[in-house]
Amino acid sequence: MSTPVTTAPRSRNAGYARLRTPRRPSTVTRPRRSVLLTVLTGLILVYSLLPLGWLLINATKTPGGLFDSFGLWFAEDFALWDNIVATFTYDGGVFARWLGNTLLYVVVGAGGATFLAVLGGYALAVFDFPGKRAVFAVVIGAVAVPGTALAVPTFLMFSRMGLTNTPWAVIIPSLITPFGLYLMWVFAAQAVPRELLESARIDGAGEIRSFFRISLPLLVPGTVTVLLFSMVATWNNYFLPLIMIRDPDWFPLTLGLNAWNAQAATAGGEVVFHLVITGSLITILPLIAAFLLLQRYWQSGLAAGSVKE
Repeated sequence: MSTPVTTAPRSRNAGYARLRTPRRPSTVTRPRRSVLLTVLTGLILVYSLLPLGWLLINATKTPGGLFDSFGLWFAEDFALWDNIVATFTYDGGVFARWLGNTLLYVVVGAGGATFLAVLGGYALAVFDFPGKRAVFAVVIGAVAVPGTALAVPTFLMFSRMGLTNTPWAVIIPSLITPFGLYLMWVFAAQAVPRELLESARIDGAGEIRSFFRISLPLLVPGTVTVLLFSMVATWNNYFLPLIMIRDPDWFPLTLGLNAWNAQAATAGGEVVFHLVITGSLITILPLIAAFLLLQRYWQSGLAAGSVKE
């Protein structure tokens, strides 16, 4: 006689647990998808690109088309090339001079600031000397102080020295970048091995030769990062030239475009809003090109020091 087989009662969620597939763990190459983060990223992207798109669209319009057409779509007349030519030829070609002044401030000011930040950061990272902690505290404190708070004292000092209304009034303050110094300090401490420098010293290489032949190639990502930050800060600098320079021949692009905008808004002044918009578009193109060309160095420079072995 056979014994009846009894089965254990099945739980209510047993079938659901059998059908449910295990969640795939997220990795660096296969991150977990998030609808909320995707939507937020899309909103940030639209917020960032909308002003650029508005600028590009309205730079193609005539002065009349700016007020007769929708701001986010093209007008009937495509006048981008005419606006570019008018921007460079208006008022005796003063826009080209403003562009040259801005390039001068960026090359000398931002380039010098990057070079000094690399030298100072490398020295603070490699060498030990009395008062190093005090220097660290001063650098951190200088990073926390906004540049606008130092503009008036800087103006009074440069006025006594007779340097106001000259290019040096913009170049010399641009040579100081506490954030760039701190960034290169942190980067050099991780990127330059002490053993490599000791081997170079044993082989008879001096400190200057070791820096330019061994350390400087290792500091390229951080150097490019500091260069980008300094270049953007100098290119978009407005408040410092505003209080330092009165001669329009030494205006950077920021002051020049603001002067055109004020002229167009003044009663009886020539309406040049189309030149202001086209000039603004031309102004941001070098920055976009610099970021696109140096993007890989910039990303690797920001990631330096984030992982500790």
